Amino acid sequence: MAKAFPFSAIVGQDDMKLSLLIAAVDQSVGGVMVFGDRGTGKSTAVRALAALLPPMRRVTGCRYNSDPVRDAAFHRELNGLEAEAPLEDEDVAVPVVDLPLGATEDRVVGALDLERALTQGEKAFEPGLLARAHRGFLYIDEVNLLEDHLVDLLLDVAASGENVVEREGLSVRHPAKFVLVGSGNPEEGELRPQLLDRFGLSVEVTTPKDLAVRVEVVRRRDAFERDPAAFLAIWAEREAGEAIRIREGRERLGEVEVPDAIVETTAKLCLTLGTDGLRGELVLIRAARALAALEGDVEVDEGHIRRVAPMALRHRLRRDPLDDSGSTVRVLRAIEEVLGPA
Repeated sequence: MAKAFPFSAIVGQDDMKLSLLIAAVDQSVGGVMVFGDRGTGKSTAVRALAALLPPMRRVTGCRYNSDPVRDAAFHRELNGLEAEAPLEDEDVAVPVVDLPLGATEDRVVGALDLERALTQGEKAFEPGLLARAHRGFLYIDEVNLLEDHLVDLLLDVAASGENVVEREGLSVRHPAKFVLVGSGNPEEGELRPQLLDRFGLSVEVTTPKDLAVRVEVVRRRDAFERDPAAFLAIWAEREAGEAIRIREGRERLGEVEVPDAIVETTAKLCLTLGTDGLRGELVLIRAARALAALEGDVEVDEGHIRRVAPMALRHRLRRDPLDDSGSTVRVLRAIEEVLGPA
């Protein structure tokens, strides 16, 4: 199995790396959308992050990545087992599943297992990409070019955490909870607002303009491709440190306090920006709490809000015909108005 490029060896792209770390600490943040140029390390960063995460426990051999505790009832019912039947479990790597633009709906949600139907005369369900992505990452490159019917499907699953399939006389319902990560180039088309709003965080990446940075990117990538084992050995200690940071962040997450004053500040910020609904405040608080947990802090403060507000709110702004400033500039301006200069 091919090794992933080390997360800690990725040069620059700090906002993208931070947003992925936050999503890894708290999946309820709602995933990450990465806009930017091709060849800027978007897919590399997702796979590198997954390699840092501790193995997950699943029911042995389960094609739905069933959690031995939370999904036990589903697994027993699916396989016709008694309510208290013991389940064997195993450690597996956190899955990173690619959703190709040309994927059919059957491949995404699952369909009738034709081989069993033809050879054994049985109606059985063949799980799709959503089942494989359960408890992991679903990565969609060029998500702004995804067909509308697949967008609608993803919206339903993202909202419910379940995939429901009813076709060819089959009726299957299975858990499908994953971190949705999308990437795209804005020049190739805009993302539907309904889907964009489902992403908790949105970041922008650009091709490095600094000569030294570009040279370092090329050097590291070339070294990795020539001798992956040696390169990974060099970065092993820093990778282990990042893995510990994520694990401890998850453990601390439930203990991090969010003062009432911070909740009020997030509401003021969203009011100032005119964001629709309350998802902006919720994501902003969750992201700030995850950042605090990641950094070992016991309480969310204004510093955390300043750092995560652009990625939590930039994609939730209405277009203002009287203001041609970019969304990031508008968020930074609102932060200074509400919180004062940094």
